[in-house]
Amino acid sequence: MGVVRRPVAAVAAAAVAAAGLALAAAWAPGGGPAEGRGGAGGTGTGAAPAVADPGARPAAPELAGADLDGRQVDLAGLRGQVVVVNVWGSWCAPCRAEADDLERVSRQTRGDGVRFLGINIRDRDREAARSFVRAHGLGFPSLHDPEGALLLRFPPSVLNPQTVPSTLVVDRRGRVAAAIGGSVTEEQLRPLVARVAGEAS
Repeated sequence: MGVVRRPVAAVAAAAVAAAGLALAAAWAPGGGPAEGRGGAGGTGTGAAPAVADPGARPAAPELAGADLDGRQVDLAGLRGQVVVVNVWGSWCAPCRAEADDLERVSRQTRGDGVRFLGINIRDRDREAARSFVRAHGLGFPSLHDPEGALLLRFPPSVLNPQTVPSTLVVDRRGRVAAAIGGSVTEEQLRPLVARVAGEAS
């Protein structure tokens, strides 16, 4: 009997898909990211966010580009630190509701090796996004992604591109450890960040 050889690309794609499905199961009983207080893609159910087991975490995709001030930002350059990735838009009411909480957690966890990175979507005018940043005193950079192209690099089981805001916690090895669809509170986010930051690198 001849040996059936599967293309390397197909094997890799199947592995990524399997990891995404395992991660979805780990996050929420119904599959997919746990839901926060609600977002542009629908209201949250209040499902408790969870941290996925290390073996079930898919690698975060490449996220690189210009921030709102034109400076180059690269997620890979933050490897070795825990990174909280937040998807937001200046037009998004739930984003305004969570912004102050995000900034507080960002300031309070920076000494623990935690960094925040925003992805600003659907704001074609950078000035509108910059006004949002100034209004909430956000001290972390945000990639400018008006078309939402960066979101499509994530498996849908990890990040629904229609749900804004969304928040991901990326571990020190560059793997997605937790995800929340909808706005997040300081009380929800802090334990997730603390648990991932406390893991051995």
